[in-house]
This record gives sequence, C-alpha cells and structure tokens, in this order.
Amino acid sequence: MELDLSQDTSLVQTVKVSPRLVAANYILELSSLELQQAISEELNENPALELVEVATCPACGTELQGSICPRCLQRQKGDDVMPRSSDVNYEENLPPAQAAGDDEFDPLTQVASEQTLAELLLSELGTLLDEEDMPIAEYLVGSLDDKGYLSCTVDEAAYELEVDVRRVRHVLSVLQTLEPIGVGARNLRECLLLQLDYLARNGIEQPYAREIIDEHLFDLGEHKFGKIAHELHISTDAVAAVWNFVKAKLNPHPGHGFSATNDRDRDTRSMYILPDVIISRKEDEFEIDVVESRRFFLRINPMYAQLGNPGDGAAALNTDDRKHVQQYVSRAKLFIANINQRRQTLHNISRCLVNRQRAFLCEGVRHLVPLSRAAIAEELGIHESTVSRATAGKYVMLPTGEVIPFSHFFTPSLSIKDVIKEFVERENRPLTDAEIADRLRENGINIARRTVAKYRMQLNILPSSLR
Repeated sequence: MELDLSQDTSLVQTVKVSPRLVAANYILELSSLELQQAISEELNENPALELVEVATCPACGTELQGSICPRCLQRQKGDDVMPRSSDVNYEENLPPAQAAGDDEFDPLTQVASEQTLAELLLSELGTLLDEEDMPIAEYLVGSLDDKGYLSCTVDEAAYELEVDVRRVRHVLSVLQTLEPIGVGARNLRECLLLQLDYLARNGIEQPYAREIIDEHLFDLGEHKFGKIAHELHISTDAVAAVWNFVKAKLNPHPGHGFSATNDRDRDTRSMYILPDVIISRKEDEFEIDVVESRRFFLRINPMYAQLGNPGDGAAALNTDDRKHVQQYVSRAKLFIANINQRRQTLHNISRCLVNRQRAFLCEGVRHLVPLSRAAIAEELGIHESTVSRATAGKYVMLPTGEVIPFSHFFTPSLSIKDVIKEFVERENRPLTDAEIADRLRENGINIARRTVAKYRMQLNILPSSLR
C-alpha cells in the first residue's frame, strides 16, 4: 500500500468575533434594569471602575436639582400638552403650590407616587387583623396575580407558613371583604359570587343571578341562554337579563387598574417602567436624551489611573502588581467605552426614528407609518441585528409623557388597532369582524376579516357574540 504525504499551504479566510465585539453587543442588548445590574456587578468586581453618585429622578432619570426633577415639574406645568389616550396615565396633577419658602415641598413625590394593590390591601388588613396574623396576610397578598386572584391554595399557604389552616381561611375571608370586591378569589366563579354578595348587602339584586353564575357560568359565557332557561325552568329573557347585569355590574378582573403586585418581591414597592430614551419637543424640533448619559457617571479610579501609568508612581510596584493594575484599568476603559457606544447607538437610532415617524409624534398613533428595522440599519450603515439588539426590551418616553416600547415604532398595525378599538367603543350594537373589516375598507384600510379577528384578540376584545 502506497502512502501519499503532502502539505496544503493554501490561505483560507475565516471570520472570528473579537471578545471586544462580544462585550459591546452584550451591553447593547441589556435593558435599563439589566444595565444597572451589570454596572453594579462590574463595580463590585473591578476596583479601577468608579461611579460618581448623582441624584436622579426615579421616573425619568433626569438629574435632580435639589429634590426636584425639572423635567417632570415642567411637564406637570405644561397645560397645553395633553397626553394621548393610553391604558396608563403617566402624569398626575400637582397639588396647589405650597407657601413660599417651604423647602420641604417636593413635587417629585407627586410625580412618581403610585400605590400598588398590595399596599392598599395590607394597609387595610393592618387595621382589621391581629398582629400575629399579618404574616399570613402578607403571604396571601403577595400571592395575588395581576387579575387579583389568589394563585395559591389555603393548604399551600398553611404549609409554607407552618400555621393552622383555619387561621389562613380566616385571613382570606377578611381579605375577600376588601375593595376592590372580588380580590382574593381563587377563580372567576368565586370572584363574581363575592361581588354578588356585596351588591346584595347594598340592596342590589338580580333574580337567578346566583344560580346561573354558580351552576351555569360556562354556558352563560357562550350565550347558551336557551339551555340555561330550560334547566332552571325560567324564560330566556330572564337569562339575558342576568347576562346584562353581569356585564354592567360585575368585574372579572378586580386587580386591574392598580400597580402590579410582584409575588416574588413582597416589599410592595411601586414598579416603574424606566425609559431608556426621552423624546421632548421644543417648538417644532424634537430633542433626544439617552437617559443613561444622566443616570450613570462612570470613570477610572484616579489612584488606579496613576498607578497604571509607567513612571507615575508605578515604579513602587513590582511587575506582577503593575500588570494586575493595568488589567483592571484596561477592563474599566473597555466597559466605559461599551457604555458610551451603547448611548451613541441608541441616540442615532432614536434620531432616525424621530425623522421617520415625525407625524406619529405630532399627531398620534393614527399617523404611524410602516417602518422596518432593516430600513433604519441601512440609513445608519449598521447591521440589522444591531438595531434589533439596541431596541429590544427598551422604552421611549414621548413628548406627551407616555412611555412606550421601541417596538411600537416598527408596528404599523397599531394605527389599525386604534381604529378597531374606536369602532368597538362607539358601536350601538356589537359589530362582527366582517362588519369591522367593511368599515375599515370605507376608511381606506384593506385587511381581511381574519386579520381583524387577530387584531381584536390582541386588543383583548371579545367577539360580537360575547360583547
């Protein structure tokens, strides 16, 4: 057997991602909260990195002047700027001006005040329960989901707290008497029955409502009025009256309308969406402010910077110590450079979005134009994945004070959804998806009926048969 030994000296090009690029992309895709955590970790691990403490507004990130946020205060005074309709109102009215010279008055407490459902419930339970039962109350309140329903069983709570089941039941019964009525229920049926009991105590009753909700709730939701009437030996009009009563008087989601209750963090602090970018309007121009440029002031520790320079005190260090210091300084410089690059990328993308979506910023969601991340990337001369990383999980505060995700700028269907929502709010009778599609065509929007159905479900609007 003959062996052929040979060497291949041809050149082959391969693409390798540098560690610097990996670190830059990692910083770029972090959300505001994740960036704060990354900075905190880096400060703990790298003594050459230093954070200059600057008091900033917890709502918008602007540097405070004393104890006052100038941006939030100016927005509160701007009577001519009214927020657009939104699910959340991010602005509140300031109280009457305090007496001149009262240094204790802090408008920030009014701008950023927001009471959670947990805070409201615990403050009331504190006056109704014995002190030894408050840990049970805190556990139950901390186990409420966004709808206000209890996400754990009584037995689970008793097991976790190592208390008698009867004590947990007692605390739960007190919790279920508080407003919003229905909070603490374990399912929809119990929630509605609690509200029926409350209305009955106030003299408001509907014949057969309790029987239908308790025994035929699923059929009621599917509009099977005939089946319910037959089983209860009543008229279909009586069942329809119960349906109208439920829609008008009862709330299936008693927890909605309050700040989120975080079951993993039972300190019940208010939760905020911190904007990464603030867009403000001055006359006909828009200004862009990347919040991190105000919220984080990082620098090289002066002592490490001096020790890292050859000849500036570094002579007192041996070779290993000098190398150790220089590694920390280089790492700190790279981290700061990545933070600065993140700011610049966010600013460039935001400036491009303002130029492309100026009508949206001036006139509202109806004027949102179709826009892709690829178009932004092409205009800025960067890769589309960079735009995706820079905008994912990040938020923008509009000139109205409304905070929206970056993704809204790339979602043209928002304008269509807004029109659909308006049609439903103004309907004299429930409109079918086909009728909504017809009305959209009359307004120059051509979409299929099934697309209307998809958008309607995304808006959490029930079909016409259930509205």
